[in-house]
Amino acid sequence: MSLGGTGLRDWLVQRYTAAFLGIYTLFLVGFVLMHQELAYEDWLGLFTSPWMQISTLFALICVAFHAWVGLWTVLTDYIKPFLLRYVLEGVIIFTLFGYVIWGIFVLWG
Repeated sequence: MSLGGTGLRDWLVQRYTAAFLGIYTLFLVGFVLMHQELAYEDWLGLFTSPWMQISTLFALICVAFHAWVGLWTVLTDYIKPFLLRYVLEGVIIFTLFGYVIWGIFVLWG
């Protein structure tokens, strides 16, 4: 149930998603630092622009993929009973999918 089927693909997914999330975080920190008196209107203006909505959606998807690869690795390393590991993996997948769907509703709802 790994994401890419090979360790190399999973490793690359971890690195690319981490790079995008790092850039996204630096942008948000820069935005906050540039707006000393940050108000609701500033956030609304930022997050209603289409490029920011798409970037935020991509960030949510990156978080889900990044978390899945990391948690799958931990589960396969430390949870040896087959049924328990698959149940936990299912719960994690369902939860991450729910978070992405919830994020879509927050962004465009």
